Amino acid sequence: MAPYAGSFASGLAGRGIDVHVLTTYPHYPDWRFRGPLVRWTHRECVEGVAVTRLRHYLPSKPEGVRRLLSEISFGARLLAANWSRPDVVVLVSPALFSSALAMLRARFSPRKPAVTVWVQDLYSLGIREMGSGGGTVARAMRWMESMTLRAASRVVVIHSRFAAYVTDELGVDADRVDVVRNWTHLGPTPTIDVGEVRNRHGWTPGETVVLHAGNMGVKQGLENVIDAARLASERSLPLKFVLLGNGNQRAALEEYGRDVDGLQFLSSLDDVGFQSALGSADILLVNEKPGVSEMAVPSKLTSYFSSGRPVVAATDLSGVTAEEIRASVAGMVVQAGDPQALVDVCLQLREDPEQASVLGANGQRYRKDVLGQEPGIDLFAGILRTMASRQRR
Repeated sequence: MAPYAGSFASGLAGRGIDVHVLTTYPHYPDWRFRGPLVRWTHRECVEGVAVTRLRHYLPSKPEGVRRLLSEISFGARLLAANWSRPDVVVLVSPALFSSALAMLRARFSPRKPAVTVWVQDLYSLGIREMGSGGGTVARAMRWMESMTLRAASRVVVIHSRFAAYVTDELGVDADRVDVVRNWTHLGPTPTIDVGEVRNRHGWTPGETVVLHAGNMGVKQGLENVIDAARLASERSLPLKFVLLGNGNQRAALEEYGRDVDGLQFLSSLDDVGFQSALGSADILLVNEKPGVSEMAVPSKLTSYFSSGRPVVAATDLSGVTAEEIRASVAGMVVQAGDPQALVDVCLQLREDPEQASVLGANGQRYRKDVLGQEPGIDLFAGILRTMASRQRR
Protein backbone atom coordinates (compact mmCIF):
# COMPACT_ATOMS: atom_id res chain seq x y z
CA MET A 1 0.00 0.00 0.00
CA ALA A 2 2.92 2.38 0.61
CA PRO A 3 3.41 3.34 -3.06
CA TYR A 4 -0.27 4.27 -3.36
CA ALA A 5 -0.36 6.14 -0.06
CA GLY A 6 2.82 8.01 -0.96
CA SER A 7 1.67 9.09 -4.42
CA PHE A 8 -1.74 9.94 -2.96
CA ALA A 9 -0.25 12.23 -0.31
CA SER A 10 2.07 14.01 -2.73
CA GLY A 11 -0.76 14.25 -5.26
CA LEU A 12 -3.03 15.93 -2.72
CA ALA A 13 -0.26 18.36 -1.77
CA GLY A 14 0.22 19.18 -5.45
CA ARG A 15 -3.47 20.08 -5.61
CA GLY A 16 -3.12 22.65 -2.86
CA ILE A 17 -4.28 20.50 0.06
CA ASP A 18 -2.35 20.76 3.33
CA VAL A 19 -1.26 17.17 4.05
CA HIS A 20 0.35 15.71 7.17
CA VAL A 21 1.21 12.01 7.14
CA LEU A 22 1.55 9.85 10.25
CA THR A 23 3.20 6.57 9.34
CA THR A 24 5.89 4.11 10.34
CA TYR A 25 9.23 3.23 8.75
CA PRO A 26 9.52 1.15 5.57
CA HIS A 27 9.59 -2.52 6.49
CA TYR A 28 7.55 -4.51 3.96
CA PRO A 29 7.88 -7.25 2.79
CA ASP A 30 11.07 -8.04 4.76
CA TRP A 31 9.59 -7.08 8.14
CA ARG A 32 12.72 -5.20 9.12
CA PHE A 33 12.83 -1.44 9.54
CA ARG A 34 14.84 0.19 6.75
CA GLY A 35 16.59 3.52 6.85
CA PRO A 36 19.66 5.05 8.47
CA LEU A 37 17.71 6.74 11.30
CA VAL A 38 15.04 4.54 12.85
CA ARG A 39 14.20 6.72 15.83
CA TRP A 40 11.22 6.56 18.18
CA THR A 41 9.82 9.57 16.31
CA HIS A 42 11.24 11.14 13.16
CA ARG A 43 9.94 14.14 11.20
CA GLU A 44 10.83 14.90 7.60
CA CYS A 45 9.47 16.48 4.44
CA VAL A 46 8.94 14.14 1.48
CA GLU A 47 7.90 15.64 -1.87
CA GLY A 48 6.37 18.64 -0.14
CA VAL A 49 4.50 16.57 2.46
CA ALA A 50 5.13 16.74 6.20
CA VAL A 51 5.78 13.17 7.36
CA THR A 52 6.03 11.96 10.95
CA ARG A 53 7.38 8.43 11.34
CA LEU A 54 6.50 6.49 14.48
CA ARG A 55 8.45 3.43 15.54
CA HIS A 56 6.43 0.54 16.94
CA TYR A 57 6.68 -3.17 17.71
CA LEU A 58 7.73 -5.08 14.58
CA PRO A 59 7.95 -8.89 14.76
CA SER A 60 10.39 -10.72 12.53
CA LYS A 61 7.69 -13.31 11.87
CA PRO A 62 4.40 -11.42 11.45
CA GLU A 63 1.98 -14.21 12.20
CA GLY A 64 -1.08 -14.46 14.42
CA VAL A 65 -0.90 -12.60 17.71
CA ARG A 66 2.45 -10.97 16.88
CA ARG A 67 1.03 -9.30 13.79
CA LEU A 68 -1.98 -8.15 15.80
CA LEU A 69 0.31 -6.67 18.46
CA SER A 70 2.28 -4.87 15.75
CA GLU A 71 -0.86 -3.16 14.48
CA ILE A 72 -2.06 -2.32 17.99
CA SER A 73 1.32 -0.87 18.95
CA PHE A 74 1.24 1.43 15.92
CA GLY A 75 -2.34 2.37 16.76
CA ALA A 76 -1.23 3.27 20.27
CA ARG A 77 1.42 5.57 18.82
CA LEU A 78 -1.29 7.24 16.71
CA LEU A 79 -3.42 7.83 19.79
CA ALA A 80 -0.64 9.90 21.38
CA ALA A 81 0.66 11.63 18.24
CA ASN A 82 0.17 15.26 17.22
CA TRP A 83 -2.60 15.32 14.58
CA SER A 84 -2.34 19.04 13.79
CA ARG A 85 -6.12 19.76 13.92
CA PRO A 86 -7.19 18.20 10.60
CA ASP A 87 -10.50 18.76 8.82
CA VAL A 88 -10.39 15.25 7.36
CA VAL A 89 -8.52 12.12 8.44
CA VAL A 90 -7.78 9.32 5.96
CA LEU A 91 -7.15 5.92 7.56
CA VAL A 92 -5.67 3.14 5.45
CA SER A 93 -6.70 -0.49 6.04
CA PRO A 94 -4.65 -2.56 6.33
CA ALA A 95 -3.81 -1.85 9.09
CA LEU A 96 -7.35 -2.40 10.42
CA PHE A 97 -6.56 -2.43 14.14
CA SER A 98 -4.39 0.67 13.93
CA SER A 99 -7.21 2.35 12.00
CA ALA A 100 -9.75 1.29 14.61
CA LEU A 101 -7.74 2.93 17.39
CA ALA A 102 -7.28 6.08 15.33
CA MET A 103 -11.04 6.09 14.67
CA LEU A 104 -11.66 6.10 18.42
CA ARG A 105 -9.46 9.16 18.85
CA ALA A 106 -11.14 10.95 15.95
CA ARG A 107 -14.63 10.26 17.20
CA PHE A 108 -13.94 11.25 20.81
CA SER A 109 -11.72 14.27 20.16
CA PRO A 110 -13.28 17.72 20.70
CA ARG A 111 -12.73 18.72 17.05
CA LYS A 112 -14.26 15.51 15.62
CA PRO A 113 -12.76 15.60 12.12
CA ALA A 114 -14.45 13.82 9.25
CA VAL A 115 -12.92 10.38 8.73
CA THR A 116 -12.63 8.23 5.63
CA VAL A 117 -11.27 4.69 5.63
CA TRP A 118 -9.40 3.68 2.47
CA VAL A 119 -9.88 -0.09 2.21
CA GLN A 120 -7.18 -1.99 0.33
CA ASP A 121 -7.84 -5.45 1.83
CA LEU A 122 -10.79 -6.90 3.75
CA TYR A 123 -9.72 -8.72 6.89
CA SER A 124 -13.00 -10.52 7.58
CA LEU A 125 -13.23 -11.76 4.02
CA GLY A 126 -9.61 -12.85 4.11
CA ILE A 127 -10.13 -14.96 7.22
CA ARG A 128 -13.20 -16.56 5.66
CA GLU A 129 -11.41 -17.38 2.41
CA MET A 130 -8.19 -18.55 4.03
CA GLY A 131 -10.07 -20.66 6.58
CA SER A 132 -7.86 -19.41 9.41
CA GLY A 133 -8.66 -18.63 13.03
CA GLY A 134 -11.91 -20.54 13.48
CA GLY A 135 -15.46 -19.28 13.83
CA THR A 136 -14.90 -17.14 16.92
CA VAL A 137 -11.98 -15.28 15.37
CA ALA A 138 -13.90 -14.80 12.13
CA ARG A 139 -16.90 -13.35 13.94
CA ALA A 140 -14.71 -11.05 16.03
CA MET A 141 -12.86 -9.79 12.94
CA ARG A 142 -16.11 -9.21 11.09
CA TRP A 143 -17.46 -7.22 14.05
CA MET A 144 -14.29 -5.12 14.31
CA GLU A 145 -14.18 -4.37 10.60
CA SER A 146 -17.89 -3.58 10.47
CA MET A 147 -17.74 -1.24 13.47
CA THR A 148 -14.70 0.59 12.12
CA LEU A 149 -16.14 1.13 8.65
CA ARG A 150 -19.61 2.05 9.90
CA ALA A 151 -18.06 4.68 12.18
CA ALA A 152 -16.40 6.40 9.21
CA SER A 153 -17.86 9.43 7.48
CA ARG A 154 -17.04 7.77 4.17
CA VAL A 155 -15.47 4.51 3.02
CA VAL A 156 -13.32 4.37 -0.12
CA VAL A 157 -12.74 0.94 -1.65
CA ILE A 158 -10.58 -0.09 -4.59
CA HIS A 159 -13.08 -2.25 -6.48
CA SER A 160 -16.83 -2.56 -6.97
CA ARG A 161 -16.69 -6.09 -5.49
CA PHE A 162 -15.37 -4.55 -2.26
CA ALA A 163 -18.18 -2.00 -2.31
CA ALA A 164 -20.77 -4.77 -2.52
CA TYR A 165 -19.18 -6.62 0.40
CA VAL A 166 -18.91 -3.66 2.76
CA THR A 167 -22.53 -2.69 2.11
CA ASP A 168 -24.15 -6.13 1.95
CA GLU A 169 -22.03 -7.95 4.53
CA LEU A 170 -20.60 -5.28 6.85
CA GLY A 171 -23.62 -2.98 6.98
CA VAL A 172 -22.09 0.25 5.66
CA ASP A 173 -24.63 2.58 4.04
CA ALA A 174 -24.23 2.42 0.27
CA ASP A 175 -24.43 6.21 -0.06
CA ARG A 176 -21.27 6.52 2.07
CA VAL A 177 -19.15 4.20 -0.09
CA ASP A 178 -16.99 5.35 -3.02
CA VAL A 179 -14.92 3.31 -5.46
CA VAL A 180 -11.49 4.72 -6.38
CA ARG A 181 -9.36 2.28 -8.33
CA ASN A 182 -5.71 1.83 -7.42
CA TRP A 183 -3.54 3.56 -9.97
CA THR A 184 -0.17 2.73 -11.45
CA HIS A 185 2.37 4.18 -9.03
CA LEU A 186 5.45 3.59 -11.18
CA GLY A 187 6.84 6.27 -13.46
CA PRO A 188 7.21 5.96 -17.22
CA THR A 189 8.70 2.64 -18.28
CA PRO A 190 12.45 3.15 -18.75
CA THR A 191 14.20 2.28 -21.98
CA ILE A 192 15.11 -1.37 -21.54
CA ASP A 193 17.95 -3.32 -23.07
CA VAL A 194 16.06 -6.60 -22.84
CA GLY A 195 19.06 -8.70 -23.78
CA GLU A 196 21.24 -7.09 -21.11
CA VAL A 197 18.57 -7.45 -18.41
CA ARG A 198 17.92 -11.08 -19.28
CA ASN A 199 21.63 -11.82 -19.30
CA ARG A 200 22.04 -10.12 -15.91
CA HIS A 201 19.38 -12.36 -14.39
CA GLY A 202 20.60 -15.49 -16.14
CA TRP A 203 17.64 -15.82 -18.51
CA THR A 204 18.69 -17.48 -21.76
CA PRO A 205 17.28 -16.43 -25.16
CA GLY A 206 15.55 -19.75 -25.82
CA GLU A 207 13.52 -19.98 -22.61
CA THR A 208 10.19 -18.38 -21.79
CA VAL A 209 10.46 -16.51 -18.49
CA VAL A 210 7.30 -16.55 -16.35
CA LEU A 211 7.75 -13.93 -13.62
CA HIS A 212 5.78 -13.57 -10.40
CA ALA A 213 6.67 -10.30 -8.64
CA GLY A 214 5.70 -9.21 -5.14
CA ASN A 215 4.97 -10.61 -1.73
CA MET A 216 5.57 -14.28 -0.98
CA GLY A 217 2.89 -14.90 1.62
CA VAL A 218 0.29 -17.52 2.42
CA LYS A 219 -2.49 -16.15 0.23
CA GLN A 220 -0.25 -16.21 -2.86
CA GLY A 221 -0.08 -20.02 -2.67
CA LEU A 222 3.21 -20.06 -4.56
CA GLU A 223 3.71 -23.79 -4.05
CA ASN A 224 1.55 -24.06 -7.18
CA VAL A 225 4.17 -22.15 -9.17
CA ILE A 226 6.93 -24.39 -7.88
CA ASP A 227 4.87 -27.46 -8.81
CA ALA A 228 4.44 -26.02 -12.32
CA ALA A 229 8.19 -25.40 -12.57
CA ARG A 230 8.81 -28.98 -11.45
CA LEU A 231 6.47 -30.33 -14.13
CA ALA A 232 8.16 -28.20 -16.79
CA SER A 233 11.62 -29.34 -15.69
CA GLU A 234 10.63 -33.01 -15.68
CA ARG A 235 9.42 -32.66 -19.28
CA SER A 236 12.41 -30.48 -20.32
CA LEU A 237 10.06 -27.70 -21.39
CA PRO A 238 11.60 -24.29 -22.22
CA LEU A 239 9.91 -22.53 -19.29
CA LYS A 240 11.61 -20.77 -16.38
CA PHE A 241 9.47 -19.68 -13.43
CA VAL A 242 10.91 -16.73 -11.49
CA LEU A 243 9.74 -15.60 -8.05
CA LEU A 244 10.81 -12.00 -7.44
CA GLY A 245 10.46 -10.39 -4.03
CA ASN A 246 10.30 -11.44 -0.42
CA GLY A 247 7.82 -12.38 2.28
CA ASN A 248 7.23 -14.60 5.27
CA GLN A 249 6.94 -17.75 3.13
CA ARG A 250 10.09 -17.27 1.05
CA ALA A 251 12.37 -19.53 3.10
CA ALA A 252 9.82 -22.34 3.07
CA LEU A 253 9.29 -21.91 -0.67
CA GLU A 254 13.03 -22.01 -1.35
CA GLU A 255 13.24 -25.27 0.57
CA TYR A 256 10.21 -26.70 -1.25
CA GLY A 257 11.72 -25.88 -4.64
CA ARG A 258 15.41 -26.48 -3.97
CA ASP A 259 15.62 -29.42 -6.42
CA VAL A 260 13.74 -27.72 -9.29
CA ASP A 261 15.97 -26.63 -12.18
CA GLY A 262 13.40 -24.41 -13.91
CA LEU A 263 12.88 -22.21 -10.85
CA GLN A 264 14.66 -19.02 -9.78
CA PHE A 265 14.31 -16.72 -6.78
CA LEU A 266 15.27 -13.04 -7.08
CA SER A 267 15.47 -10.52 -4.26
CA SER A 268 13.47 -7.29 -4.32
CA LEU A 269 14.67 -4.65 -6.80
CA ASP A 270 14.50 -0.86 -6.92
CA ASP A 271 11.85 0.73 -9.15
CA VAL A 272 14.03 0.84 -12.26
CA GLY A 273 15.25 -2.72 -11.78
CA PHE A 274 11.71 -3.87 -11.06
CA GLN A 275 10.28 -2.29 -14.22
CA SER A 276 13.19 -3.62 -16.26
CA ALA A 277 12.58 -7.14 -14.98
CA LEU A 278 8.86 -6.94 -15.79
CA GLY A 279 9.57 -5.63 -19.27
CA SER A 280 12.19 -8.29 -19.97
CA ALA A 281 10.14 -11.30 -18.87
CA ASP A 282 7.89 -13.05 -21.38
CA ILE A 283 4.85 -13.66 -19.15
CA LEU A 284 3.83 -12.01 -15.87
CA LEU A 285 2.09 -14.17 -13.31
CA VAL A 286 -0.52 -13.64 -10.60
CA ASN A 287 -0.94 -16.73 -8.44
CA GLU A 288 -3.46 -17.08 -5.63
CA LYS A 289 -4.19 -19.85 -3.19
CA PRO A 290 -7.34 -21.84 -3.99
CA GLY A 291 -10.30 -20.26 -2.22
CA VAL A 292 -8.90 -16.72 -2.39
CA SER A 293 -11.31 -14.87 -4.65
CA GLU A 294 -12.63 -11.66 -3.11
CA MET A 295 -10.35 -10.52 -0.28
CA ALA A 296 -7.95 -8.38 -2.32
CA VAL A 297 -7.18 -7.00 -5.76
CA PRO A 298 -3.51 -7.82 -6.44
CA SER A 299 -1.70 -4.50 -6.53
CA LYS A 300 0.90 -6.00 -8.86
CA LEU A 301 -1.63 -5.88 -11.70
CA THR A 302 -1.25 -2.12 -12.13
CA SER A 303 2.50 -2.58 -12.62
CA TYR A 304 2.03 -5.61 -14.83
CA PHE A 305 -0.31 -3.73 -17.17
CA SER A 306 2.29 -0.99 -17.63
CA SER A 307 4.91 -3.45 -18.86
CA GLY A 308 3.33 -4.46 -22.16
CA ARG A 309 3.66 -8.14 -21.27
CA PRO A 310 0.80 -10.68 -21.21
CA VAL A 311 -0.53 -11.67 -17.79
CA VAL A 312 -1.48 -15.15 -16.62
CA ALA A 313 -3.63 -15.41 -13.50
CA ALA A 314 -3.87 -18.72 -11.64
CA THR A 315 -6.84 -17.85 -9.49
CA ASP A 316 -10.49 -18.55 -8.71
CA LEU A 317 -12.25 -18.37 -12.06
CA SER A 318 -15.10 -16.26 -10.65
CA GLY A 319 -13.00 -14.09 -8.35
CA VAL A 320 -12.06 -10.44 -8.46
CA THR A 321 -8.64 -11.07 -10.00
CA ALA A 322 -10.14 -13.08 -12.85
CA GLU A 323 -12.71 -10.33 -13.37
CA GLU A 324 -9.93 -7.75 -13.65
CA ILE A 325 -8.01 -9.82 -16.20
CA ARG A 326 -11.12 -10.25 -18.32
CA ALA A 327 -12.01 -6.56 -18.08
CA SER A 328 -8.54 -5.55 -19.24
CA VAL A 329 -8.34 -8.26 -21.94
CA ALA A 330 -4.67 -8.32 -20.96
CA GLY A 331 -4.16 -11.95 -20.10
CA MET A 332 -5.46 -15.45 -19.54
CA VAL A 333 -6.97 -17.13 -16.48
CA VAL A 334 -6.55 -20.69 -15.23
CA GLN A 335 -7.90 -22.37 -12.12
CA ALA A 336 -5.93 -21.82 -8.92
CA GLY A 337 -3.96 -24.79 -7.65
CA ASP A 338 -3.66 -26.52 -11.03
CA PRO A 339 0.05 -26.55 -12.00
CA GLN A 340 -0.56 -28.46 -15.22
CA ALA A 341 -3.03 -25.81 -16.40
CA LEU A 342 -0.45 -23.15 -15.57
CA VAL A 343 2.20 -24.91 -17.64
CA ASP A 344 -0.21 -25.38 -20.54
CA VAL A 345 -1.27 -21.73 -20.74
CA CYS A 346 2.34 -20.55 -20.60
CA LEU A 347 3.20 -22.88 -23.47
CA GLN A 348 0.20 -21.57 -25.40
CA LEU A 349 1.48 -18.00 -25.10
CA ARG A 350 5.01 -19.07 -25.98
CA GLU A 351 3.72 -20.67 -29.19
CA ASP A 352 1.58 -17.67 -30.14
CA PRO A 353 3.73 -14.52 -29.80
CA GLU A 354 1.19 -12.47 -31.74
CA GLN A 355 -1.50 -13.21 -29.14
CA ALA A 356 0.96 -12.43 -26.35
CA SER A 357 1.76 -9.07 -27.96
CA VAL A 358 -1.92 -8.16 -28.32
CA LEU A 359 -2.61 -9.01 -24.67
CA GLY A 360 0.35 -6.91 -23.54
CA ALA A 361 -0.84 -3.92 -25.58
CA ASN A 362 -4.34 -4.31 -24.14
CA GLY A 363 -2.89 -4.09 -20.63
CA GLN A 364 -1.10 -0.84 -21.44
CA ARG A 365 -4.30 0.60 -22.88
CA TYR A 366 -6.29 -0.45 -19.79
CA ARG A 367 -3.68 1.09 -17.53
CA LYS A 368 -3.94 4.40 -19.38
CA ASP A 369 -7.73 4.51 -19.71
CA VAL A 370 -8.83 3.04 -16.36
CA LEU A 371 -5.90 3.05 -13.94
CA GLY A 372 -4.32 6.46 -14.51
CA GLN A 373 -2.90 8.14 -11.42
CA GLU A 374 -4.15 11.66 -12.06
CA PRO A 375 -7.84 10.75 -12.58
CA GLY A 376 -7.73 8.54 -9.49
CA ILE A 377 -6.25 11.21 -7.23
CA ASP A 378 -8.60 13.83 -8.70
CA LEU A 379 -11.58 11.68 -7.75
CA PHE A 380 -10.27 11.05 -4.24
CA ALA A 381 -9.39 14.72 -3.74
CA GLY A 382 -12.92 15.69 -4.74
CA ILE A 383 -14.34 13.33 -2.11
CA LEU A 384 -12.11 14.83 0.58
CA ARG A 385 -12.92 18.43 -0.39
CA THR A 386 -16.63 17.68 -0.14
CA MET A 387 -16.11 16.14 3.28
CA ALA A 388 -14.06 19.13 4.45
CA SER A 389 -16.65 21.66 3.27
CA ARG A 390 -19.41 19.82 5.11
CA GLN A 391 -17.21 19.60 8.19
CA ARG A 392 -16.76 23.39 8.30
CA ARG A 393 -20.49 24.19 8.18
